[in-house]
Amino acid sequence: MPTQDHATEDQTRIAGTAAFSKFVAVLQLIADQNEPLSIAQLAALSGYPRPTVYRILGALMAEGMVVENPRTRQFEVGPRLINLASRAWDRSDIRMTAIDHLRALRDATRETVHLAVPSDAGMVYIEKLESPQAVRMSSRIGTRVTLYSSSVGKSYLAALAPERREHLMSAIRMDRFTEHTITDIATLRAEIEQTRAQGYAEDREENEAQIFCYGAAIRGADGVPVACISISIPLFRRHEDCRASYIDPLLQACAAISRKLAGPG
Repeated sequence: MPTQDHATEDQTRIAGTAAFSKFVAVLQLIADQNEPLSIAQLAALSGYPRPTVYRILGALMAEGMVVENPRTRQFEVGPRLINLASRAWDRSDIRMTAIDHLRALRDATRETVHLAVPSDAGMVYIEKLESPQAVRMSSRIGTRVTLYSSSVGKSYLAALAPERREHLMSAIRMDRFTEHTITDIATLRAEIEQTRAQGYAEDREENEAQIFCYGAAIRGADGVPVACISISIPLFRRHEDCRASYIDPLLQACAAISRKLAGPG
């Protein structure tokens, strides 16, 4: 029979696991958002009482995982978390394989280039190469974007096997980010079919106002999509000849990286 000491140890372990899960849940909520969140928002999203959220934030800030804007009293990911993520992504095979092609694509288009990988029901940027031009994107490494409002998300969906694609699409909650965001599944399905037919996706100010993006998928050795690349362009400087300016260089980069991932033969 378990002793009282063993029972106490088990209870302590369970309590510690539950507390850790709450820390991770709050950190995930902050990391998933494209903008800082207040304590009230975090409490509402997590379902935890405000005092609990306050204590969690205090501990996360002490470790540099979260920072608070003293003016707005809102919270976002901190430098230590970004550094840890960057170190992990620096060792990513996909990133290492893709980085020279990403630089060449950025230099050819003179626009911001992102590399994103699937994560849960979204996509996460694991590399961002800034445009050398004056107006730049607000995104950053670690930003999570949706499958339905981003060019990387739509190109990923389009490259999936039908069963996997339908499984992911059936679970999508379609929130509106701009007046152009797709918010019904029928329109999204038509968009994905168009993406499959043309080989690349478009984000027509759907994720961020005044920003147009082209995206395409990178496939692994088995033909399954493993990552996506996007080119993000402020609307005012988007070239009319988009095929030559953006789409062809994007597709060439994705094809070259896919060939490298497939290996010899």
